[in-house]
Amino acid sequence: MNLDEYRRAARAWLRDYARPGESAPENAISHAKDFMARLYDAGYSGITWPARWGGQGLTQAEERAFAAEARHFSLPTYVFSIGLGMTGPTLVDRGTDEQRERFVRPLLRGEEIWCQLFSEPGAGSDVAALQTRAVRDGDRWIVNGQKVWTSVAQHADWGLLLTRTNPDAPKHRGLTMFVVGMRDPGVTVRPLKDMTGRAHFNEVFFDDVAVPDAHRVGEVDDGWSVAVTTLLHERLSISAGVGMGRAKDDPTSLEALRRTADTSDPLVRDDLVELHIRTRALALFNQRLAQEAEAGLFPGARGSAAKLLLAELTLFEADLATRLAGPSAVVGTGDGEGAGPLAHAISLAPAMSLGGGTNEIMRNIIGERVLGLPPGPRVDKTVPFKDLKVGTQG
Repeated sequence: MNLDEYRRAARAWLRDYARPGESAPENAISHAKDFMARLYDAGYSGITWPARWGGQGLTQAEERAFAAEARHFSLPTYVFSIGLGMTGPTLVDRGTDEQRERFVRPLLRGEEIWCQLFSEPGAGSDVAALQTRAVRDGDRWIVNGQKVWTSVAQHADWGLLLTRTNPDAPKHRGLTMFVVGMRDPGVTVRPLKDMTGRAHFNEVFFDDVAVPDAHRVGEVDDGWSVAVTTLLHERLSISAGVGMGRAKDDPTSLEALRRTADTSDPLVRDDLVELHIRTRALALFNQRLAQEAEAGLFPGARGSAAKLLLAELTLFEADLATRLAGPSAVVGTGDGEGAGPLAHAISLAPAMSLGGGTNEIMRNIIGERVLGLPPGPRVDKTVPFKDLKVGTQG
C-alpha cells in the first residue's frame, strides 16, 4: 500500500471509530481501552515500533500520515500517552527480551496503563538528587520513598521507577531503574489538584514495596543512563503530541481562535499569523527530527529544543487567547467546577513549561549539549550522595 492509500484507509477507519467532537463517557477508562484495542488491531498503534515486539514495523512517513488524519478527531488516548511516548520506547531501547515480550504488546493494545516515577518533593528539577531507596534482598528489591507530579498514576497498572541503590556513589552513579506494579502492596497513590481544579497528576508513596530483580531495567547503579533515554523520548513525545489526540479540542489553537476572533482587525490578524508561524516552525522541526531518527540519527539533546519550542508556543497561545477573549476567558460553560474549556486551557498552559523539564533546564541542555557552551560549575558531581545536603537529606 502506498502512502496515499495508507492515508485514505486511516481516514476511513477514523471516521468509523473516532467521531469528531465525541465526548468522553462516564466509563472513560474502559472506553479508552476499547478504543486502543481497536486501534491496535487496525494497525495504527505502534506504527513505527519493531514488529518483533508487537509494533507495526512501518516508517515515520506512515506515522505522520496517520497523525495528520487523527488531528481532525478527538481520540481518547491521553491516558496512554506516558506509555506510548516514554516508558514503552525505553523498554524497547533498554529492556530485556523478556520485558519487551511481557510489556510492549499489552501497552500498545491499551490493556495496561503506564506512568513514569521520577520527580520527588526534595529534588525539584534535579532528578538525580532523588532519595527513594531500593535495597537488595536476594532476588528482589525493597523500595521506600515518595514520588510526585506523576501523571495518570491513579489509573496506571505499571510504572517506570527510578531509585537510589548506592548512596556511597555520586548522585548520578548510584541510581537503578525498575518496572513496578502500581497495584502492589505498599504503593499508595494520592491525587493532587492544580489551579484548574482538576487532578492531572498525583503523589505516590512506596512503603516496603517488593520489586523482583527481573523487573530491573539496565544494570545496577546505571539507572541514570536509562533515565536519560526516557527523558529524551519524553521531550520528543511531548513536543510531537504522542498519544494526546487533543488538537481538535484545544480552544487556544489557531483553528479555534480564527473561528472566534475579530479577523477584520489587522492587529488580530498579525497575532494569528505569528501563531501560525510558530506552530508551523515546530511542526517542521519535529518532522526533521523524525526523519533523522528514521535514518538512524537519534535527535539526542535537540529533543529539548523541540520541548522548549512547544512550551513557549503553549504560553503564547494562552496569552493570545486571553487577550482576544477578554473577561470571557475566565468564565463560560464549565463542567460543574466553574470554568469553561478556554479558562481550563489557559490555567493549564504554564504546566508545559514545568512538566518534562523546566524551560530553564531545557535552555541549559541546549546551551551545553547542542551549542557547545561551557557548563556551569557543579561541585557535587564527584561527591558521594550521602554527603550531600539535598532536599530533606542532611
